[in-house]
Amino acid sequence: MSLSFGVLIPFVEHLGFTLERFEGGESELRYTARPEHMNTFHVTHGGACMTLLDVAMAAAARSVQQEMGVMTIELKTSFMQPATGPLIAKGRLMHRTATMAFTEATIYDAKGRACSHATGTFKYVKRLPVGGNAADAQLQPPSTD
Repeated sequence: MSLSFGVLIPFVEHLGFTLERFEGGESELRYTARPEHMNTFHVTHGGACMTLLDVAMAAAARSVQQEMGVMTIELKTSFMQPATGPLIAKGRLMHRTATMAFTEATIYDAKGRACSHATGTFKYVKRLPVGGNAADAQLQPPSTD
């Protein structure tokens, strides 16, 4: 049974990620790439892998303060071997401050081999109201009240 991300993330929905663990500074996501998510070598595209790692780290960061959102500040990814078949991403919150989260995540293939690894820094932010988006919020003129 997959969990809910708690917010609608259209790109994540498009890719088909499912959230399986979301607690205590840890996350686990599952993903099977569709043909349109492959690169010219017929393995999962690096951009899809980076998105999976990004979301796994963000979920790990949010798991300790679920009412908050997070924004990616920095992401470093290492690709160790091709990512094929069903994939599992495991994220972990390594350290946090009042406003920042320092995380890591690894993608494993069906044989349990590490395919890619990332570290990331995230900023905790207030979540937007349902239906809101950051671009619209930034375009709003400041209140004159």
